[in-house]
Amino acid sequence: MKRKITLSLVILLSFLAGFLYFENTKLQQTITETENEIEEQKTKLEMKEMEEYFATNSEATDVTLSYETWVESTKLAEQLLEDSGGKFEKEWGIFLGEIAAQRDIDPFIVYELLRTETGGSFDPTLVGPETRFGHAYGMAQFMKNTAPWIAEMAGLPYNDDLLFDPLYSIQLSVEYLNYLYNKYEDWDYALTAYHRGVGGLENYIDANGHAKSAYAIEIQENAEEIGDLIAYSN
Repeated sequence: MKRKITLSLVILLSFLAGFLYFENTKLQQTITETENEIEEQKTKLEMKEMEEYFATNSEATDVTLSYETWVESTKLAEQLLEDSGGKFEKEWGIFLGEIAAQRDIDPFIVYELLRTETGGSFDPTLVGPETRFGHAYGMAQFMKNTAPWIAEMAGLPYNDDLLFDPLYSIQLSVEYLNYLYNKYEDWDYALTAYHRGVGGLENYIDANGHAKSAYAIEIQENAEEIGDLIAYSN
């Protein structure tokens, strides 16, 4: 009789343990789902605020923020802000991350190009020196004979003052690099053409037998270096 009671007690305790484990698992799952929902709502709120920032600060740009790429764009922005010593603003980094992801362009290539073009200042109001073709303007250093057709290709409005808009300048640089890389399928060609123009690229190749200019090498090496450093830090 005593053994039967003990066995029944063991069975009851085992049942209770199983029930409690099941209930605890359900509770943990509910907590996790709630936390995920809160985090998702927080992310969507941050994205909405950033979209409002972009719309307020640059009506000429055109970007749709993606929930799937937002985390990576935010991380990228924080890393570029630190690397630039605060000169490349976080909002610019998020914008670059989203645009680059949409065009499948390495954002570090774009970042290093903008660094090179501005001498490390990332100054959106920069005016380049006088050349026989005129001045270059803004963070991406576009000339007035090049920028309009790139803007048209990208479906963006154009006026000269927009070249001093940092977001617009970033978007034009991504659009132009995307165009050049699709044209040549080689970063040496694409970057040298960005720097010298398509005609200048052809002249460079005729004179040197290749498109591996110092400009193209510097940007690619720096982009790889910063990409490796950030990957290592993560």
